[in-house]
Amino acid sequence: MAGHSQFKNIMHRKGKQDGIRSKMFSKLAREITVAAKMGLPDPSMNAALRLAVQNAKAQSMPKDNIDRAIKKASGADAESYDAIRYEGYGPGGIAVIVETLTDNRNRTASTVRSTFTKAGGALGETGSVSFSFDHVGEITYKASVGDADKVMEAAIEAGAEDVVSDEDGHTIYCAFEDMNEVSKALEDVLGAAESVKAIWKPQNTIEVDEEKAQSLMKLIGTLEDDDDVQNVYSNFEVSDEVMAKLSA
Repeated sequence: MAGHSQFKNIMHRKGKQDGIRSKMFSKLAREITVAAKMGLPDPSMNAALRLAVQNAKAQSMPKDNIDRAIKKASGADAESYDAIRYEGYGPGGIAVIVETLTDNRNRTASTVRSTFTKAGGALGETGSVSFSFDHVGEITYKASVGDADKVMEAAIEAGAEDVVSDEDGHTIYCAFEDMNEVSKALEDVLGAAESVKAIWKPQNTIEVDEEKAQSLMKLIGTLEDDDDVQNVYSNFEVSDEVMAKLSA
């Protein structure tokens, strides 16, 4: 798996769990509010909202928080966010995509640009690195839903394109436009997914050494710590040896 996924567990283990959980709920709530504002405030009538609520529930987000986020999409106190994607290069020329939801474009642009610069990278134009990624649907399940063969069979029947299974769980990839249909078909067989979302999947990855991995990990961590940043993707990978050192 490429950069972002590899280091998320490491960063969570080293971070303050309460703070991480609170920030995660805040980002999930923002996604719910945006999804509700784009359509009806009823998950059964709004596919984007249904997925946002499903992902929030999978992370044990309280129902009150979910309901409050939906209500923020309408009424006098309605919140409005713009979805903006930033692209650039981190240390070693590694491609980085940053997805944000913001109520202040100038603030977010300034913060993201500054973070890249301080890390020895540079922010580029939209499209400068995304051409080397595929925008696809990613559906994840815990390992407990079944073995690799069972999940592979269910994924093929559902119309998915690829499956990666390991001791941590199962990751199923499908075409972006098929994400809702595939997730529903999988739910009928495997139950509710741990997460269903659109991601930027690198077409090829670049292996980096420990020094660059640490720099990239710091860059991604700083970006993810920003309230306006929802997701960060990159195209680097590290060897098992380097992973072991970073996990220590």
